[in-house]
Amino acid sequence: MDYNDDQENKNNRSQRDDFSHPTDNYNEHNSEETRTEESTTEAQNEQSAPDRETVYVSNRPQKPQKKKSGAGAGFFGGFVGGLVSVALVLLLLMNNLIPGITIAEQGTDSNSESTQTSGSDKPNIVKTVSDGSDVASGVDEAADAVVGVLNLQQQDIWTQSQEAGTGSGIIYKKEDGKAYVVTNDHVVDKAEEVEVVLNDEKRIDAKVLGTDSLTDLAILEIDGAQVDTVAKIGSSSNLKVGETVLAIGNPLGMEFANSLTKGIISGLNRSVSVDTNGDRQPDWVSEVIQTDAAVNPGNSGGALVNEKGEVIGINSMKIAQQTVEGMSFAIPIDTALPIMEQLETKGEVARPFIGISMVPINQVPAQYRGNIQLPEDMESGVVIAQVQKGSPAAKADLQQFDVITKIGGNDVKNVVDLRTYLYRETNIGDTVKMEVYRNGKPENVELKLDQRQE
Repeated sequence: MDYNDDQENKNNRSQRDDFSHPTDNYNEHNSEETRTEESTTEAQNEQSAPDRETVYVSNRPQKPQKKKSGAGAGFFGGFVGGLVSVALVLLLLMNNLIPGITIAEQGTDSNSESTQTSGSDKPNIVKTVSDGSDVASGVDEAADAVVGVLNLQQQDIWTQSQEAGTGSGIIYKKEDGKAYVVTNDHVVDKAEEVEVVLNDEKRIDAKVLGTDSLTDLAILEIDGAQVDTVAKIGSSSNLKVGETVLAIGNPLGMEFANSLTKGIISGLNRSVSVDTNGDRQPDWVSEVIQTDAAVNPGNSGGALVNEKGEVIGINSMKIAQQTVEGMSFAIPIDTALPIMEQLETKGEVARPFIGISMVPINQVPAQYRGNIQLPEDMESGVVIAQVQKGSPAAKADLQQFDVITKIGGNDVKNVVDLRTYLYRETNIGDTVKMEVYRNGKPENVELKLDQRQE
């Protein structure tokens, strides 16, 4: 899926880990689970007809109209050992070590992310849609709280920082002389400086308090004296398909600031797989709101509001295929709020940490399977490529080339399965049971989860 490539980041997104840095969690980032979701044939999905449930979209922000985008950084690693082991480890690490996000293209963005959509349970459907006569009054205040977000980067040592991408943001809080803006992580990725453009076109400096690549959220702090309007926060828990919504943002940059598009909720609880490190493998599954309201480059981080002007979602992604139209996605506000609070107060999102880097078993070439002593019919699971010293995995005696097939009694088909269970079903300090294959034989392992240490 594409994060609206609002000029958000011309430069390819750095490979981020689950929590903060790409290498941190699998190997602190990727250690835990390479941000790869069910290995899907993305290339085939992208070319497939739009009526299929699985769709891959790029989340890397695209180039702004007048700027070049930088190349994405790759991650390589290796281990000392026999030639076969070294070759295998290198292959594992290079293929799927760090998660990343692909951001949708904007007229001014520059990141890209892969996403995969799947059907959800049948939602309640609203048969009558408002004619929009009261829309203007409901969104006036919301529009005033939507700002532009400029990602400034220095191109070389001889020039000043320039706009590397632009996106949108929502002023959601004002307190103690400070105001707080929520935007997308990919909008501010790699930024050396960040500025916010207020509704009166005034540019002010912003401080990045925290970012989270898995949920694609970031929190900025600005001078509260410059802010008059704060967005009204609604709820996404009682939304219905067919309900009227409006997307507010800055498509194609600040030239079309505070543009408003109208649509309906097309689907709820859509499961979208996200590639956070640009390796074209899914790293995480986001639960999002699907809408047909037009979301263009530059809209990323903007508000999705109801007719009362209440923020019910944060625009984040769109399907970027020539054969697909009218499919955009927003992070539900009820999902975003707990993440926003942690980013505002702690600068990061605390999640359970294992301390391994891994690769889906179906990505291990046939010539190496024998070295790991995998059963010929084994097609699901994740291979441990590296165990971080002092980590929960090391303390539990998990070893390189172990294959994790179950966690907490749940099957592990791929990295996303493992990560999803960890982040949604467990807490820091919990003890979990794993089933692994070691030297071709199943073994049971107990592991106490910890929080990733910097």
